[in-house]
Amino acid sequence: MRIVVIGGTGHVGSFLVPRLVRAGHEVVSLSRGRREPYVGDTAWNRVEQVVVDREAEDAAGTFPDRIRGIGAAVVIDMVCFTVESAQALVEGLRGHAEHLLHCGSIWMHGISHKVPVPEDEGTEPFGEYGVQKAAIARLLRAETEAGGLVTTSLHPGHISGPGWPVINPVGNLDPGIWQRLSAGSEVAVPGLGTDLMHHVHADDVAQAFALAVEHRSEAAGQAFNVTAASALNVRGYATIAAGWFGRQAKLRSVSWEEFRTTTSAEWADSSWEHLYRSQCMSIDKARRLLGYRPAHQPEDAAREAVVWLLEHGEIAVNTPLLPKATQPS
Repeated sequence: MRIVVIGGTGHVGSFLVPRLVRAGHEVVSLSRGRREPYVGDTAWNRVEQVVVDREAEDAAGTFPDRIRGIGAAVVIDMVCFTVESAQALVEGLRGHAEHLLHCGSIWMHGISHKVPVPEDEGTEPFGEYGVQKAAIARLLRAETEAGGLVTTSLHPGHISGPGWPVINPVGNLDPGIWQRLSAGSEVAVPGLGTDLMHHVHADDVAQAFALAVEHRSEAAGQAFNVTAASALNVRGYATIAAGWFGRQAKLRSVSWEEFRTTTSAEWADSSWEHLYRSQCMSIDKARRLLGYRPAHQPEDAAREAVVWLLEHGEIAVNTPLLPKATQPS
């Protein structure tokens, strides 16, 4: 099939586009043209790449016409963040495309009351990002149930992998956390350290999208959680990560008030966003309907990101990372 991937050189697209090419599809990748894919692959030699400013074209009302003009049977939208943008694309593709797939987020759900959380049992979302992703998922489901465009929404956890920072054990992107863990220094943890984070490797998300394309009838009108098979709590993640450097994690529980006085507002806000939700999602539906089988444990996805960051000088540590085979169990 002819498939267009909007945001094709992003975190997931960097893995998804080559998967689609190897499956025999004709792929058109749309991006702002500001960077190469995060992971090199010779499959990109067979990809048509188009430079487009999604935000500007959405504002001008021209984006749906541009996508429709590509003539793709399947449209995969990795970078849609508002209901208005989703609605315009649905209306532009109705009667023209065969399948629209949307990249959502597990933040379409709010705080966890019971885990793991199935797609239809989460609490109400909060924050603009989560609220919009939940509304888009409802819009797409209603469109398909009404007999319109066939749609699917897939909702990743904290996307991890080589090429970009990874959410660390206290729920933010502070590079200093890795330095303290590698040195065996104390790390302040807000609360008891039992809050959950659900990471997923970008290639596992790509796997789920490729499966949804393949199993269109099963995916039609559905929303799927796409995460690793297990989640990490703060203390477990920190303990595992310290072990990468041959260290024991030294953690001190503090109140959120104290945490905010010793942490920059940016990092503290990010920690609260991740840890307050304390999410662990069920992937049973994706397993059952799509055959989704994540290949990476959450700690392995995070470690792969840390390895890349170290190799490219993006973070500094006090002790070298141990070879994986020699890590403490």
